[in-house]
Amino acid sequence: MKTVSLSGFQRGGVGKKDAATVRKEGKIPGVLYGGKEQIHFNVNDLDIRKIVYSPEAYIVELDLGGSKYRTVLQEIQFHPVTDRILHFDLLQLFDDKSVKVNLPVRIAGTSPGVMQGGKLAVNYRSLPVKGLPANLPDAISVDISNLKVAENIRIRDLKVDGCQIMQPAASVVVAVKATRASIAAGTSAEA
Repeated sequence: MKTVSLSGFQRGGVGKKDAATVRKEGKIPGVLYGGKEQIHFNVNDLDIRKIVYSPEAYIVELDLGGSKYRTVLQEIQFHPVTDRILHFDLLQLFDDKSVKVNLPVRIAGTSPGVMQGGKLAVNYRSLPVKGLPANLPDAISVDISNLKVAENIRIRDLKVDGCQIMQPAASVVVAVKATRASIAAGTSAEA
């Protein structure tokens, strides 16, 4: 996985009033957990936005006043009306502990079914994966080079070395659906 740096400051006060004060200053409150104890901190709004509003999955190197932690983004809370980031949680990574993260799905290749007029349906933009931090890839690559009309790729067809995809094996990730154009191309090819 790609690594990104994030700097923050530990905060002493915990609660709604403290969090509201931090947000008024243009900062976002966060919690680091997974280690010996939880650490409450805040970061600049713009710094966390670059991580949250990215299609990539990152290992976040958090620097809190000189103390550095390898973490991954676990939970984000948004305002229900404005979609502003209200709070986020980071999970500390350890080399010998498995972690669950959402990895983006990347489509590779060109489908012959789409070339014949079929419609490509991507059901998952990201998938939850569990594995050791060293085994986590940047993304899950799905090769559609052999996908014809009315065919699909399911979770059980995907392989991520050293990791387990945490979805039912029968779930369809990508499919090529029949359209009028693909049906017409099929009948003209048969004639």
